[in-house]
Amino acid sequence: MSKRGKPWQFIVMLVLIVAFAVTALFGVSYQYGDTKNVYIKGAADIRFGIDIRGGVDVTFMPADAYDATSEQMDAAKTVIEDRLVGLGITDYEDYVDYNKDRIIVRFPWKSGETDFNPQTAIDEIGTTAKMVFRKGSDVTGEEILSGEDVTSATPGYDETNGYVVQLKFSAAGAKAFADATTELAGNGTISIWLDDKSVSVASVKSAITDGNAIIEGNFTLDEVTTLSNQINSGALPFALSAESFSTISPTLGAKSLDVMVMAGLIAFALVALLMIARYRLPGTIAVISLLGQACATLAIVSGYLTIFPGSTLTLPGIAGIILGIGMGVDANVITAERVKEEVAKGKTLDGALASGFKMGLAPIIDGNVTVVIVAAILMGAFGPTDGLWATVFKPIFYWFGPSTAGSIYSFGFTLLTGVLLNFVFGVWATRVMLRGASRIKALRNPWLYGGEKKHENA
Repeated sequence: MSKRGKPWQFIVMLVLIVAFAVTALFGVSYQYGDTKNVYIKGAADIRFGIDIRGGVDVTFMPADAYDATSEQMDAAKTVIEDRLVGLGITDYEDYVDYNKDRIIVRFPWKSGETDFNPQTAIDEIGTTAKMVFRKGSDVTGEEILSGEDVTSATPGYDETNGYVVQLKFSAAGAKAFADATTELAGNGTISIWLDDKSVSVASVKSAITDGNAIIEGNFTLDEVTTLSNQINSGALPFALSAESFSTISPTLGAKSLDVMVMAGLIAFALVALLMIARYRLPGTIAVISLLGQACATLAIVSGYLTIFPGSTLTLPGIAGIILGIGMGVDANVITAERVKEEVAKGKTLDGALASGFKMGLAPIIDGNVTVVIVAAILMGAFGPTDGLWATVFKPIFYWFGPSTAGSIYSFGFTLLTGVLLNFVFGVWATRVMLRGASRIKALRNPWLYGGEKKHENA
């Protein structure tokens, strides 16, 4: 980064942050009749936790009186956890009753849910998802490969076929698929079956040897997301049957979200006024950065781009967003105070900015790195048992036994997200805008940076 900024840097960064904030808050979609195409998800598309919006309580048992072992019950629980997290559902509770072969799962409603049908919610996670590729279009066709040969499945969009699932095969799977498509090229078909139900039949036009394939079938975005998630999480070791289910009312009340949003807006406005009053131009730029940081956190939680599932926002998760913004305020205050001190010492504006940025960086990094470690530990302790952070800290958590609580995981997730984004907005974006603003003649008065009111031509 250059020591002296350019005026256009301030203007471009300002426009980008404002444009991003608008899209992150309101989203981008197109309504045609009853069909709504969402291109960018907004705050309204966030999936809220059980405490804010309520959800479903369901008891799963092995179907057809299957006598599952404890290891199989644990494996089924892990697959359910993977599917929940793959769908962006991080606020969940799941328990295994080994004596009665039961798995009790509680998770929140989808964003935008209006029917509140528990069976629809259960279908998101309850199927076995055994995938098989067969020659021809009949269930008795020769098996080419299975879901075990798929290394990844991701939602995608094809201009010809619409929403599709993009598959990548293992080395063995790629060879088997290449051999089959070479044999059937020009005069055969390949069908894809999920739990013995045909989901796609395609004519083989040429050999496919790159280890990739797509599943097409007039899918919606939700359908390809769910299908990709089920394939990635793997098949359940046995079929599950929902023996009982019920709806869960929001523990905080139906109007709690409106109250929290209003309180957040009032708090942000008061912080903005205080920052501007005390630090003038650096305070104003800090408010712009904080707006970008807050909206970027919401964008990551909502999923922003439709190919990402997003996360679940609980009340502790909202607390994590607030604490992350607080860390952003702290970073901007440190920077503004250092610049103000350097200006008061009589340094030139450019010198004061350079010294202020240099002296303020170390304490910002120290404070934020500490919080990153705490957030990662919380995500490991209260997240999926086979998740990234749970695996990293497994030697520590092993002594305390399993503990999964999605609401606390949401706190760790939003806190970690907010702190990492603080380096982007509170450190990098703030400094780019301050350097750019300092090159605009009308904004070079030292008073705007906390010094005495006088004119400077330098």
